[in-house]
Amino acid sequence: MVLKKFKKFRKAKFLLLLSLFIMPFPALAYSDYLIPGGENIGIQIQSKGIIIVGTYEVNGTNNADASGLKAGDRIFKINGKSVATIDEMASTISTLENTTIEVSYMRDGKQKTTSLTIFKDENGVYKTGLYVKDSITGIGTLSFIDPETKIFGALGHEILERSTGQMLEVKDGQIFDTNVTTIDRSERGTPGSKNAELEYDDVKGNIKENTKSGIFGTYTDELPDKKTYKVAKPSEVKTGEAKILTVIKNKEVKEYTINILKVTENDPENKNILFEITDEGLINTTGGVVQGMSGSSIIQGDYIVGAVTHVVIDNPKRGFGILITKMLEEAEN
Repeated sequence: MVLKKFKKFRKAKFLLLLSLFIMPFPALAYSDYLIPGGENIGIQIQSKGIIIVGTYEVNGTNNADASGLKAGDRIFKINGKSVATIDEMASTISTLENTTIEVSYMRDGKQKTTSLTIFKDENGVYKTGLYVKDSITGIGTLSFIDPETKIFGALGHEILERSTGQMLEVKDGQIFDTNVTTIDRSERGTPGSKNAELEYDDVKGNIKENTKSGIFGTYTDELPDKKTYKVAKPSEVKTGEAKILTVIKNKEVKEYTINILKVTENDPENKNILFEITDEGLINTTGGVVQGMSGSSIIQGDYIVGAVTHVVIDNPKRGFGILITKMLEEAEN
């Protein structure tokens, strides 16, 4: 009897070990080959919650400061009612009879509630003493599309709310087409920028995430008919000649030569690739790296190796890029 039970135990133990042994190992979900970007894109993100970007006095009193509310807080309820946009917040407040409201908000990942006294002016408009924002619009550059999953990546860095310096949390968002009209040249100490017309109706994809490695989402338009490039491992990225793909006029994606000066795999700010623009045509037009180039694909041989992220302010011919694998690791989460 004991022997029989022992045999059953040995069998069970063997089966357990076997099941552990054959469990699949985690694998990266992205494809070995990507469609490179370079297209200039418009970006519009609806934030999670209504962001307080500042406060002001009403009738000589700053009740917003007195309530403990400050820039960076994200309002999500008024008197217990959920509000996701400024219009919803204004509509909710307009139906109230009390001059003191309960505001629920997020700060540093924690939910908080406070009371705020509001005022009604002679036109019947309520004044909260709060400057608020619920969305952000801008331009950048598409970095890649995974042809298998249709996941896209862009920018190569996070989007920050300018007034507070905080990373924007995405409720939803879109990327759409643009037309680059003019370039403000970069000068030493002063980064330049692309200027573009935004074509809101020509949507290219839906934004799902805003992370330190870029913005990511699903590409919903027809896939571009372009050559695919193999994803470079960090060890395969070398110093020397490479190129970036970007738009500096209208919608035309062109290649421009650069020289990779240094590759660092584990930089905490994702400044993995230090490069210098060597293309005289690009330098003559832009002065170097300009705002709006963030996300421009970096190509070396038959590999896609990274994306442009930063300009070196004191020498705008130089810039930094993020390794493409850093973006892909974030994109698959």
